[in-house]
Amino acid sequence: MALKPSWKLILSAMTVLVLCTSQATARTAPDASMAEKHEQWMARFGRAYKDDTEKAYRFNIFKENVAYIESFNEAGARPYKLAINKFADLTNEEFQASRNGFKMGSHLKASKVSSFRYANFTAVPPSMDWRKKGAVTGVKDQGQCGCCWAFSAVAATEGINQLKTGKLISLSEQELVDCDTSEDQGCNGGLMDYAFEFIIGNHGLTSESNYPYEGVDATCNAKKESSRVAKITGYEDVPANSESALLKAVANQPISVAIDAGGSDFQFYSSGVFTGECGTELDHGVTAVGYGKTSDGTKYWLVKNSWGSSWGENGYIRMQRDIDAAEGLCGIAMKASYPTA
Repeated sequence: MALKPSWKLILSAMTVLVLCTSQATARTAPDASMAEKHEQWMARFGRAYKDDTEKAYRFNIFKENVAYIESFNEAGARPYKLAINKFADLTNEEFQASRNGFKMGSHLKASKVSSFRYANFTAVPPSMDWRKKGAVTGVKDQGQCGCCWAFSAVAATEGINQLKTGKLISLSEQELVDCDTSEDQGCNGGLMDYAFEFIIGNHGLTSESNYPYEGVDATCNAKKESSRVAKITGYEDVPANSESALLKAVANQPISVAIDAGGSDFQFYSSGVFTGECGTELDHGVTAVGYGKTSDGTKYWLVKNSWGSSWGENGYIRMQRDIDAAEGLCGIAMKASYPTA
């Protein structure tokens, strides 16, 4: 029996509805999977949002970042990998604003011209890892405070203090943030050389246990500051734009270096030797604590960061060494310095 026209219309409508429903399900399934991934990420890193509007905004950023990370890793064009880390719900601009605090603006005077004690050093070993020699404390986390300069200077000071005394003491970044304010600007940025000048003038630096890190600009605690456990007598700059000079320096002690760490690949770096695109707009202070080369011959710098141990290789990054540009990858050879015992 032939169907009446009305039944044909109903069947057609039902068919269209089923198709639309299946297509909608197909479209929302990836988003549902991504939403679950976002929830898992939030739980892992203890992230919470003030309301649904902020959560939706952050979810979209998270989704875009995950897509970039997965696309990069699938391409396999570089010898390093990216990963979804605690910065995954931040735009690159937000990431730079909160994590990079090395400043060389016009309001900051130029560093002094100094001698370079390692100029004639020739016994450079093929590799170095100051962690294995007990001169590097555990990876720290600067949080939302742009005081990378303090962490870099402290790590270099911890290194030379251990080499001088045989004791590895975790020193106070918060003292520098709170008390070193004549040139440096706490969470708003600074220079490692100025931190060294402060430590010299202050006759030392106290321990982290005595003056713990808070991640905010606070008033200098003179009582805590007076309990000094490590001191330096001076500091020197590594000759600029010379990876060979930097190699000599790192062969002798951990060295404060400045890099351009503003790119998305740096934000999500996970493992391998970093060879990514970056400029020479120095915006981040870190510490070169060694060097070496991979089994395929790729030379690298071993760099301690201050973004916590969940970033990179347990808080470290290996950056390609001996590139064609004199300033080194990401400008690592442009502004290096170190404290002297």
